[in-house]
Amino acid sequence: MKEKLRNILINIRDQGMNIDDGLKEIEKMYYYDLGYAAIDTHREYRKGFPEVIFCPGKTTNQIIAIAKKLFEVSDQNILATRADKNTYQALLDVIPTAEYHEVAQIIILKKGEQKKTGGILVVSAGTADLPVAEEAAVTAEAMGNRVERMYDTGVAGLHRLLAQSERLLAAKVVIVVAGMDGALPSVIGGLVSKPVIAVPTSIGYGASFGGLSALLSMLNSCSTGIGVVNIDNGFGAGYLASLINHL
Repeated sequence: MKEKLRNILINIRDQGMNIDDGLKEIEKMYYYDLGYAAIDTHREYRKGFPEVIFCPGKTTNQIIAIAKKLFEVSDQNILATRADKNTYQALLDVIPTAEYHEVAQIIILKKGEQKKTGGILVVSAGTADLPVAEEAAVTAEAMGNRVERMYDTGVAGLHRLLAQSERLLAAKVVIVVAGMDGALPSVIGGLVSKPVIAVPTSIGYGASFGGLSALLSMLNSCSTGIGVVNIDNGFGAGYLASLINHL
């Protein structure tokens, strides 16, 4: 941050800028106004990771403009979430390091190799929960974490989970993704001594109410050490797990 400010001041001096123009350059360190979006270019320094692009509701051209500015000013990977293939192809044309994770619906604009810290474990109850689980896993990986996956280990076949208890106990943070009755986080919360982040999904039959049943089950868990994010919010779980893992 100090280095960027120093470079701006040098440019102001060398280019003979007036005070108003100099202030505008300094303001760009904190946010960049595109008219339809005020990009938080300072977030990486406050939060440890750049602003993330939420794609729904934005045009492809808007996403490209936002991504180009964030990629220009950031030292870390840039994420675009809930993205489709068409958006990916458009971004790839202007930022060749773009990678698309189809199941997670995430685009990563890679800024070179990132140092990774272990270890986050992402657990899903069923195969139908994979899109949300992968959104969590890919988010955490892009933020510099080593991530392991343990999928389709729901409570309907508890032996599948218990057979991998060593992996559960070794993790620093466990993200548990489940729909239906949402019982899996409670079971895992009773087995491990590390933080558990529960993610309810909208998977289930009619009385699941689009994930509300799983959400309430997780909020009412009698296991301690469990935090709950919103329905289908794999991104939020991956981000939170990264913050915990980097402490």
